[in-house]
Amino acid sequence: MNGVHYYEGSWRNDPPLVAGPADLGFWSANNVFDGARAIHGCAPDLDRHCARLIRSAAAIGLQPGLSGEQVHELCVAGVRMLPADADYYLRPMFFCREGSLLPETGTTEFVLSVFEMPMPAENAGRATLSPYRRAAPDQAPTDAKAGALYPNSQRARRDAMKRGFQLAVVLDPDGNVAEFSHANLWLAKDGVAITPKANGTFLDGITKNRVAGLLEAAGVTVEQRVVTVADLNDADEIWMSGNAGKIQTVTGWEGRELQPGPVFRQARALYWAFLGTCRIVDEAALQRTATA
Repeated sequence: MNGVHYYEGSWRNDPPLVAGPADLGFWSANNVFDGARAIHGCAPDLDRHCARLIRSAAAIGLQPGLSGEQVHELCVAGVRMLPADADYYLRPMFFCREGSLLPETGTTEFVLSVFEMPMPAENAGRATLSPYRRAAPDQAPTDAKAGALYPNSQRARRDAMKRGFQLAVVLDPDGNVAEFSHANLWLAKDGVAITPKANGTFLDGITKNRVAGLLEAAGVTVEQRVVTVADLNDADEIWMSGNAGKIQTVTGWEGRELQPGPVFRQARALYWAFLGTCRIVDEAALQRTATA
């Protein structure tokens, strides 16, 4: 895997071993992370991802020794060490070493991995309703991008795949649509772009809000509201936004077949145009890589 890793003040090519069996970050999942993208020299909303990492750490009682701006600087440095014409995933993380029961009793550590991960296909596949729901804010640290939340997402995805689907739609505790297991959900009806309104049970995605702003600026009506399963049954289009795949279409919902529609097409085109404003690797570096 082509990548670089930052830990304990230095960069290395091999992933560092960072946790032991006595560490809270290992046995009780006291860790938070954020995921960002570098796409051919562009890093969309990288500053927002780094700022959210700091908020996530505070939400679960970690005490980060870096600011969001410092994490951002390290992310940029990592990307610039690698060939400029590839796509990368950036995963900065805080975790608790040692301590007893509460993370405040241990030491908060930082690790960053920047590694090559090509952008996935435009088509994310077919979706089904998951039997598993998002937790309420008083049941889990839903205001953090915490590692502890991901086994629930994974079992939703696993269940969907066992039933022949690629995606799982997860409801909130009230029975309304929250999101896909690993990305925010969108639908379109009569030319209106609709996405579930943030209610504290799932992350109010950085990419989702960027897309909403781009669509609104282009004159598309965007509704962030309560979404029901009936809305999905009646949707003209269903698609998703998230850091790993950015904007991807959904080609089926339960027994229905769906096609990429005009609202999805516009959202994807607008986002790809936005990428050009987020460059952290200059054109000269891209040219050097291309001619190497």
